[in-house]
Amino acid sequence: MAKLKVMSARSMHVAVGALGQAFAEQAGHEIEFDFGTVGALQAKLDAGETADVLIMSAAMIDRLDKAGALVAGSRRDVAKTFIAVCTREGVAPPDFGSVEAFKTMLERASAVAMSDPAVGGSAAVYIPTVFERLGIAAAMQPKSLLEKNGVEVARRVVEGKAAFGLTLSGEVASVAGAMIAGPLPPPFGQDTTYCGAVMAASAVKDAAAAFLAALTAPGTRDTWKRCGFEMA
Repeated sequence: MAKLKVMSARSMHVAVGALGQAFAEQAGHEIEFDFGTVGALQAKLDAGETADVLIMSAAMIDRLDKAGALVAGSRRDVAKTFIAVCTREGVAPPDFGSVEAFKTMLERASAVAMSDPAVGGSAAVYIPTVFERLGIAAAMQPKSLLEKNGVEVARRVVEGKAAFGLTLSGEVASVAGAMIAGPLPPPFGQDTTYCGAVMAASAVKDAAAAFLAALTAPGTRDTWKRCGFEMA
């Protein structure tokens, strides 16, 4: 039996947790999960913390690979998500299919939930740049509800504290009562591909590689879809 430590982007916690637990039970391994924003996980790695498996944004995995922190050839594309407009189930969202319609929706909203850019998540950092490009950054500041992660964003929408939320689709899918209304309109849509890799410091590299293979097996497609992702 191997004991695996898996550090993963928090937006994937439902899918990675379920698939990882199924793998552990079948293979007889024990898994410790550490879910966090990409920024939070990077801070831990910078401080010297290690894991057996990393599941992070493609850019972050590429950077770690170049730094020699990963087992050569262990990188796998896992799944991709997109920044979604989150609404409550049963509530018809306004039109946001064009740039002008999207801008109007933002301007008319009493409150919009999103992740706090200070936390460091990919959607949190990107959304303020969209407001800047639309020329409404100042107007959005007082009505932006900044949350610690995308799950909390979706919860504020379900609670009725925000007209809608902007966060990764994988986060929305994990909250009961929240609905993915669709992606941001072109040219603002942004897909995020998450990749997995085995850390060079791992003492159980074979088990770590098997874990990644289980996450990306063809039979996992429905699980990823239910959790708001597409297999990469």
